[in-house]
Amino acid sequence: MGRKIRVLVVDDSALVRSLLTGIINRQHDMACVGTANDPLVARELIRELDPDVLTLDVEMPRMDGIDFLGRLMRLRPMPVVMISTLTERGAEVTLKALELGAVDFVAKPRVGLASGLDELAAQIVDKVRVAAVAQVRRAVAPAGAGAPGVPGAPGAAGGAAPAFLGRLSTEKLICIGASTGGTEAIRKVLLPMPADMPGICITQHMPPGFTTSFAARLNGLCQITVKEAVNAERILPGHAYIAPGGTQFHLARSGANYVAVVDDGPPVNRHKPSVAVLFQSAATVLGPNALGIMLTGMGSDGAAAMRQMKDAGSYNYVQDEASCIVFGMPREAIAHGAADEVLPLGQIAPALIARLRAETGRGHHRI
Repeated sequence: MGRKIRVLVVDDSALVRSLLTGIINRQHDMACVGTANDPLVARELIRELDPDVLTLDVEMPRMDGIDFLGRLMRLRPMPVVMISTLTERGAEVTLKALELGAVDFVAKPRVGLASGLDELAAQIVDKVRVAAVAQVRRAVAPAGAGAPGVPGAPGAAGGAAPAFLGRLSTEKLICIGASTGGTEAIRKVLLPMPADMPGICITQHMPPGFTTSFAARLNGLCQITVKEAVNAERILPGHAYIAPGGTQFHLARSGANYVAVVDDGPPVNRHKPSVAVLFQSAATVLGPNALGIMLTGMGSDGAAAMRQMKDAGSYNYVQDEASCIVFGMPREAIAHGAADEVLPLGQIAPALIARLRAETGRGHHRI
């Protein structure tokens, strides 16, 4: 047996602290080394106990979880799993926590902890294990609203992005899959995208109640329009569509158009939404008109399906290990031979845009 994962639980509820301590201590590979009822106590315990992973409640007295997380990730970066609430406010705060560097989050059941304890326990231990091996970086101030793009990026300040001429932006579709660490990775991929990009379809592992806020947050930052996918809607250029949490999202043809299919299909690879569902439909429906992107995430969801996309003619980008929070899904995609290019996160959007522009310049169209 290797060394156990040392976990510090920070929550203002004595009941929640007790429940989380019990869940963690029942695992053969982890131990709760301490609990704190507020961030000021937690700060001292972090110094004293040197935990591997922190679970952190979003809303607490004296200093809220977000303020504490921001300071922690600047001064002593460490893996943090947020304990969130299934409310609109909870979703907004949780997305801010992920932006600040939290590895992942667990949503408390709406109707109280006791009713959903088994499911909550399974999620917590899975995410603590992932957090323990995640690559955590010192927090950097994210790009704010009103400043989309990055210096020198298409559409960034300093000049309008050249248009994608011809029919390419309506023929091609971009499909993105991500899990742990993916909310920030997706933001960094979408920010440089000019407004006339081909349609973008995204599956990020996320529970119901959070994807609406995630889409709205991205829509306020990006030049393209970002929204949750709606069943039977046409996939339009200049738009990104995010799989709603708790559904499956795939693609279909309707005449000359691509349309979204959002349904209550069963979990695939334990996920709903599943990257495999989107990517398999891309292989079947899009063929060589697809461009695939696999970003940070634990596990292997979508890796085999991305190889199916490549076999059908897609060109695929995979995030490299050094820039991933968790190199699980990208590693598996590479192992399946699905990658055409393996790139640092910051180079994926520029490479894809350059490829599209080159195809436009050649007057190359496939349908």
